Amino acid sequence: MIFKPTFEGGGVPLGEYPRPQFRRDSYLPLNGEWEYAITKSSVPPKEYDGHIVVPYSPESALSGVGRQLKSDEFMHYCRTFALPEGFNRGRVIINFGACDQICTVFCNGAEIGRHEGGYLPFSFDITEHLKDGPNQLTVVVTDDASSDVYGRGKQSYKRGGIWYTAISGIWQSVWLESVPPVFLDGLKLVPDYESKTLCISCRTVGGEGAIDYAIYDGEQLIAARRGAAGGEVCTLNVSTCKPWSPDSPELYRVVIECGTDRVESYFGLRSFSRQQRSGRQYFILNGKPVFQSGLLDQGYWGEGIYTPASNREMFDCLVKVKALGFNMLRKHIKIEPMLWYYYCDILGLLVWQDMVNGGEKYHLLRLALGPFLNLHLDDTNYKKMGRGNARSRRQYRIEAAGTVGALYNCVCICQWTLFNEGWGQFDSLKICEQMRALDGTRLYDHASGWQDMGGGDFCSRHVYFRKVKLKNDGVRILALTEFGGYSFKNGEGRRVFSYKHFANRQKFMAALKGLYLNEVVPAIREQALCAAVYTQLSDVEDEVNGIFTPDWQCKVDGDEMRAINSALYAAFEQSLI
Repeated sequence: MIFKPTFEGGGVPLGEYPRPQFRRDSYLPLNGEWEYAITKSSVPPKEYDGHIVVPYSPESALSGVGRQLKSDEFMHYCRTFALPEGFNRGRVIINFGACDQICTVFCNGAEIGRHEGGYLPFSFDITEHLKDGPNQLTVVVTDDASSDVYGRGKQSYKRGGIWYTAISGIWQSVWLESVPPVFLDGLKLVPDYESKTLCISCRTVGGEGAIDYAIYDGEQLIAARRGAAGGEVCTLNVSTCKPWSPDSPELYRVVIECGTDRVESYFGLRSFSRQQRSGRQYFILNGKPVFQSGLLDQGYWGEGIYTPASNREMFDCLVKVKALGFNMLRKHIKIEPMLWYYYCDILGLLVWQDMVNGGEKYHLLRLALGPFLNLHLDDTNYKKMGRGNARSRRQYRIEAAGTVGALYNCVCICQWTLFNEGWGQFDSLKICEQMRALDGTRLYDHASGWQDMGGGDFCSRHVYFRKVKLKNDGVRILALTEFGGYSFKNGEGRRVFSYKHFANRQKFMAALKGLYLNEVVPAIREQALCAAVYTQLSDVEDEVNGIFTPDWQCKVDGDEMRAINSALYAAFEQSLI
């Protein structure tokens, strides 16, 4: 069954249900206009500065604020809400898609929870603090984009080149849901392509109860089984399900029930692995070698910075990527809203998911120049790698494990990138094995670009400023995980950055075509290159080497780009003969 998205936000910014991997009918969106104040104290302000549109960060134009939160300041949010009649079924939960970086949440003046880290979802039970009529919700946020403790991605207080405007505060959806006293949580879906089964487990909160699992193709029941509470794993036969792939993104509905609580999800039957053929390692999808042609996706959305103007904008962007012949995106050191991964699932776009980078300020000469000279640092030397702070290393592990947990059920994710270009890298071999223990169904790039410690599943190379010349080590999958970065003069009238600049669109397109056909295609034929990730999906602030502009106008010739991708796939198929 091919799923189709719906866009029914009810006039609320990003108002569609935000968590399709674990969906309840109970839903009260809290996106929209809140009061805000920026102060030097965590004490609630006597007066607020104005209004902010949630879930846009205060730094963005779409928030209506347009002000940078500083590291020594507090961002205060406030709004009231009233529960609709019949909404409360026993417990009321507030959910945050993400809030950067440290936040404390209050309901009617009582603290209900605190969260650290700017990229992962979190929830709190607010039942005991509710009252009849209007309720007040307040959130207090601090954020230090220069901190060496938390993941920060490309955020910088001083934007320029490959570093972009820092954001803060609430930047993904906020919503309420109500559940019965005993409710479902912690769904895990593990499809097994070889045995044509789905291993499914869930746990109950608030008490025990049997859990009923059912799988549907549309409205037709495929398989059903009852399991005990407490996370018992149930195995269901899904041999009638078609496999999921970029060419045929088949998905199936999953219904989970316990007492009066009911949750819907979905799954796709697919497997990711690697396999040796003729002395070379290949990426394997559903038992067959597949070439991945992708784009480096920074996850920036123009006037919303980290947050798209609408969910339709997210979907339409991905449709355009697929239409150009790409079958993969590398989500670069950022985590998107759960709907983004859902759209990739239903469109058939493979995703390489980066862990969000952190650590101390990066010494580019040490981390970047060394690998060009084939000098790689020992990443167990924490001081030299910029991870001398033990708390920073501990937080990375927490956030990496949380990323896997939050995104585990996303069908599209085929690979985890643990570290990029040595940024905050440490103990990569040990961490790679620890992560495999959490998720053994996907592949790992332990060190994308350089500072290669010889581990993981990929020999992962970045190539800029020189010709693409790669050598397969015969031990891991050869992947070109960043390259290109071309741009052309487009009337910017300001200082911009790209890795190679051309006078006009025609010269740019000719160079792009030559890069793929004269350098990437030979690497496929001669060195069994299995993946190529072009830099990048879209222009971001001062970095103008995107395939698209920030408002998603295509900068390449569509027919030529499709022909280029077809040539890559054809060269790969020929190399297998």
